Amino acid sequence: MGILNLTPDSFYVASRVKEMDICVARCHAMLKDGAAIIDLGAQSTRPGSSLVSAEEEWRRLGPVLKELSHSFPEANFSIDTFYSFVAERAINCGASIINDVSGGEVDTRLFDCIASLKVPYILSHIKGTPQNMTQNTHYDDVTRDVVKNLSGKINRLHQLGCADIIIDPGFGFAKNTAQNFELLANLRQLEILEKPVLVGISRKSMIWKTLDVSANEALTGTIALNMMALERGASILRVHDVNEAKETILLYQQLAKYIPN
Repeated sequence: MGILNLTPDSFYVASRVKEMDICVARCHAMLKDGAAIIDLGAQSTRPGSSLVSAEEEWRRLGPVLKELSHSFPEANFSIDTFYSFVAERAINCGASIINDVSGGEVDTRLFDCIASLKVPYILSHIKGTPQNMTQNTHYDDVTRDVVKNLSGKINRLHQLGCADIIIDPGFGFAKNTAQNFELLANLRQLEILEKPVLVGISRKSMIWKTLDVSANEALTGTIALNMMALERGASILRVHDVNEAKETILLYQQLAKYIPN
């Protein structure tokens, strides 16, 4: 999954795009590099970011999605949103997946919206919102608590008729650096939920803080941890750097042929 940020304030500056021709060119490049999904986001979810209204989010997103859907009709576009208003319009405009970092907590109508749209839904773990999540990092056991939270929401979605669910443990969302590494080490425990797992650790602070570098210098660390995520059962890697992720996946697939089941 390649990331295309339509925001002025995402944490990784190089991922921000505004001009339409750059959006099209970057989307083309990611698809050429092997992205199976392009994830469009028009609201920053970095810690402490300002909340943007659904209307403003769609104003940023709508024209770009319309253009990309026209230019790349075979591509799969996921929409990084927690608003039912945006989700419904995006699906009607050519998107095929909703990626909700809030786990249905910001807009309580979103689960019903997903059920009516009958589209794949990426269910993430978070405590609080991006605006206050750094104050919500207490867990008795981070892996167990994440599994419990996701399990309850999966049950609610199943009751609404939603079957195509992908889970995201929410690295960096209401978790400190140590908790992120603990969760990654224990990623296999999410198999009990019987859903594909998406891992989004690309250039995040768990990498650059540990290595004492910047997000711009965190590609090597991203590659290393993405390989660990694949080894621990990740099905989708959400990344800024598609070519490097694709190479990581190909190397893991080759290695996996010789790993005993």
